Amino acid sequence: MVSSTPRDGGGHEQAALDEIELAGELMIAAAAGEGERLAPELIDEVLLAGDN
Repeated sequence: MVSSTPRDGGGHEQAALDEIELAGELMIAAAAGEGERLAPELIDEVLLAGDN
């Protein structure tokens, strides 16, 4: 991954920006992929499981 954000020390803010950028890239790749899609209910279940 090539980041478009500068790397001149932003600490937690930089880490958050990098994570957002990576999530965006993953969403683009998932949308472009062929194959079986997960049901929205299953996605919600998995994502909300981390909140417990």
